[in-house]
Amino acid sequence: MQDKRKEREFFRDHANSDAYDVFHPETNAMIIDLFEASCAPPPGGRVADLGCGSGVFTEIIRGRGHDCVGVDLSSELLELAVAENPAATVVAGDVESLPFDDATFDTVLLSGLVHHLPDPTRCARETARVLKPGGRFMAFDPNRMNPFMYLYRDRSSPFYSSKGVTENERPVLAGAVRETFTAAGLNVDTQFLSGLKYRYVASSAGRMILPIYNWLDSFLFRLPPLSRFSAFVITTGSKPQP
Repeated sequence: MQDKRKEREFFRDHANSDAYDVFHPETNAMIIDLFEASCAPPPGGRVADLGCGSGVFTEIIRGRGHDCVGVDLSSELLELAVAENPAATVVAGDVESLPFDDATFDTVLLSGLVHHLPDPTRCARETARVLKPGGRFMAFDPNRMNPFMYLYRDRSSPFYSSKGVTENERPVLAGAVRETFTAAGLNVDTQFLSGLKYRYVASSAGRMILPIYNWLDSFLFRLPPLSRFSAFVITTGSKPQP
């Protein structure tokens, strides 16, 4: 089970840090481009940004004409989201027990969230519950099959760094995520994505090689034979119509 106390403590400590937004702005926009392409949220449709943090993606989605509500466990990050964007709609909530009625949302974005959950079963069920029939979702998470993600972020690696992550985090395996969301009653597809440029990592050693990582990741795993080793797993799908 996820240790929610440690999750709250970690993000409370990071709530006032600009470094919390780890991606370059063009990468943030690219993720939402993929979300719109994969989920096709209707104009003005209701979107839930689960694990919204300081509201970076919530604001981009809202700026593109959607009715987006951000949900996060950290009240401090939600305060930061509103301070930066007073028009933002955010709600304190646990993705394993969402504070919404059934069939509330047209689309759901799980913002780098699944890999924070040692067992994402309840999150997958809640995603299915709050989606309208025919509604779509997208999740993006670091890929355990990617050599960089494995070496730097998997606890079994001799080069694992705990800096900048919570004890709950670990890279995901695409098949395991797909199986979990399928078991929740959703139709599920898997994609892989590289070229997401980081602007910050907590480890000083990691920062030294970050430009090299960004450069290699921008092209190496886009080759078709290597795509499943890309840095991120993109899980998409839909809730069946009755």
